[in-house]
Amino acid sequence: MSERTVVVTGAAGFIGRWVVSELLDRGVTIRGLDDFSNGSRENIAEFDDERFSIVDGDVRDRTVVESLFDDEVDACIHLAAEIDVQESLDDPMDHFQTNVVGTQNVLEACREQETRLGLVGTCMVYDMLNAGEGIDEDHPVKPASPYAGSKLASENMAESYYHGYDLPVTILRPFNTYGPFQKTGMAGGVVSIFVDRDLDDRTLKIFGDGTQTRDLLYATDCARFIVDATFSDDTVGEVINAGTGEEISINDLADLVATEGTDIEHVEHHHPQSEVQRLQCDPSKARDLLGWTPEVSLQEGVDRLRTWMRNGEP
Repeated sequence: MSERTVVVTGAAGFIGRWVVSELLDRGVTIRGLDDFSNGSRENIAEFDDERFSIVDGDVRDRTVVESLFDDEVDACIHLAAEIDVQESLDDPMDHFQTNVVGTQNVLEACREQETRLGLVGTCMVYDMLNAGEGIDEDHPVKPASPYAGSKLASENMAESYYHGYDLPVTILRPFNTYGPFQKTGMAGGVVSIFVDRDLDDRTLKIFGDGTQTRDLLYATDCARFIVDATFSDDTVGEVINAGTGEEISINDLADLVATEGTDIEHVEHHHPQSEVQRLQCDPSKARDLLGWTPEVSLQEGVDRLRTWMRNGEP
């Protein structure tokens, strides 16, 4: 892959910086885009590499998006998005503009240059009822928030470009990703929030009864999946999940993270209408098409995250 050039939108975000890291490890040249509303310059500070450049710009600005594309670009990995469920309920227009209009701008730039696209979606688009032994790609969709609705709309637009223009598009749905560089506030992931609070000797707060489950995927495994799937000819036109295939309740996760002296408390849910009761991925399609399987166990991932939060070393 050392001869390739890739556009990465949302390159300074949590997952974006891990995708950039994975691409640099493979010798790829990267043209990044981020408006730093969710991402951070600290996330990419270590990438002092002539193969990585980043534009401070908004994916909603079509001119900025198009400026990153030319006939040297081999692929685009589109990660730029608004991702906060509660904010989407409070202000759905922001999520529509970034997630739908922004994706349309990326699709047009890809179409004009005939550039393959890896569109990173979300498992939150699925109907979480009757999930059975794991959610596969044929499971019904039922977005429960404007965030999920806007992400599903962006996937539908991408699929239309695949069918209508023969654009090589792959839709990627990682499950709950966690790891270093993830935010630890309300917009962050539960693992990062719990580990941060445990290190500060603060109470781990569980929304609701804690029986809700998550399929927790470590950041490096997620990035490897995104890069592999984007460049595979076998995945073009496909929707592909990525997860461990194992679920853990929030109660059990809190017990795993909490060290001696850390309290655990159940509190009222701040957005119960969009709570997901059960999330468990069926990752068999990614395994069959890509030979991809997660490498980092939950215990190892939590340990790595704790070490990074203490020492700043991912």
